[in-house]
Formats: sequence, structure tokens, C-alpha cells
Amino acid sequence: MSKKPSAPRENPGYQPKATSSRSAYALIAAAVVVVALVIGGFVWNATRSYPPVDDAVLAQNAAIIVGGTPTPANPIATVDIFEDAACPHCREMEAQSGHALAAAAQAGQLRIRYHLLTFMDSSSPSGSYSSRAAGAILCVARNGDDLQVFTRLHSDLFAQAPTSDSPSDLTNAQMAELAGRSGAGDATRQCIVDGTLVGEAVERGKTSSVQLANSNDGNVATPTVLVAGEQVSGILDGDAWVAQVIAEGAPAR
Repeated sequence: MSKKPSAPRENPGYQPKATSSRSAYALIAAAVVVVALVIGGFVWNATRSYPPVDDAVLAQNAAIIVGGTPTPANPIATVDIFEDAACPHCREMEAQSGHALAAAAQAGQLRIRYHLLTFMDSSSPSGSYSSRAAGAILCVARNGDDLQVFTRLHSDLFAQAPTSDSPSDLTNAQMAELAGRSGAGDATRQCIVDGTLVGEAVERGKTSSVQLANSNDGNVATPTVLVAGEQVSGILDGDAWVAQVIAEGAPAR
């Protein structure tokens, strides 16, 4: 014999209570504060001003500086290049413009300051490719290896950088081997193997990234090229921008 479904239980003694006006006002006030904070944050970000790019800071914190020296008689442009060794678009820019930049530096037509950032470390299999590559470049600069050593190693570090599906990336020993093939001396190779300047390279990158943010409304993106604190356009559209910067020379101050 089937049972009849039981009737819903009721509590005849229950009387719903109205929410107190004090509680309602408190909730409304809290909501108003949250909305005000959100709107205020958007307005603050939209109206926030950033200081101009500090050229002295960029000069002090570049991983390496190559090329000629600007003088009143030879007013060549100073170019600041911000890149990350694990950045796919940076690899693209190096493939397109690396030779033109190296030639301009060799001919003394540009003064080029390379800033190796490291914010893409976590995207590499080792979790440290950007930092170790930056340290390797700093080893080249610190030990006085010539422009050709830098140019070749720089190109190799980007060409052999890990991609999104890479199972591994270059070890310190492999980076040092590339440096040796590029003509680096024993001191440079040992510096790379030991990771001696990785920490310093990371700190230099952080300081340079602040200046990059100042040039771009607080945003840090690579690759970016600055001349006199202003962004250069077309850097991923071939190497024509290099010739244009050479032709324009140092901006008038």
C-alpha cells in the first residue's frame, strides 16, 4: 500500500521579521563605498601622470651598451631596447632587425642600450631562462668582450629561446658554450656557467622596467624601443625603423 505524500511542515508560530532599517542602511552604505572605490580607482588610473623617462637611470642600468658615442659634431641617436629573452615577439624583432642594429653599432651610427627584462621567466621550462640569459649578456659586458661576441650570443639566445611547447631550455653550461663559439674568453664563460651576474641582471632589468613604464602610461611590454624617451613605431614590421632612426639622428633638446 503506497503512502500518501506527507504534507509540508508548517510552523504556525513563525512570524517573518522585517530586516531592520539600520542593517539595510549599513548594507547600502557599504555598497556605495565599494562602488566609489572602484570608480575612484578607474579615475585615478586614467588621470595618473608618470614622470619623464630618466636618461641617466637608463644609462646606468642597461645590460650592455654598444655603438658610437654621441657628440655635438656627431649627433647620433641613443636607442634604448627593452626585451625579454623568453618573449616571442622579441625573438621576432631580433630576427628582423638584429643584423641592421649590429651593423649600425659597428659603424658608429647609433648608440644602443640593451635592457634585458625578466618578467617572462615563469613561461620558460626552467623558470629562469630570461634571468640567466640577461646574466649571460651582462657577463659579456663586464668582461670586455667585443661587439661581435655580444652580437652573436645575443642572436643565439633569442634563436634558441624556449617556445610554448619546449620541454626544456638552455642550461648555463650551454649558454657558456654558445658564448665560447661567439669568441668569448674564459672569464666570460665561467661567469655564465656560475650564474655570477644573474641577480644583478635581474635588478638592472627591474630598474629599467620602471623607466619603460613611465614611457607607456604605466605599462611594461616587450619589445619596446625608445629614442629620447619616446617609443619608436614599426619595430615588428621589418628593419626600416633602424634606418629611419639613423637618418633622424639625436632629437633636438
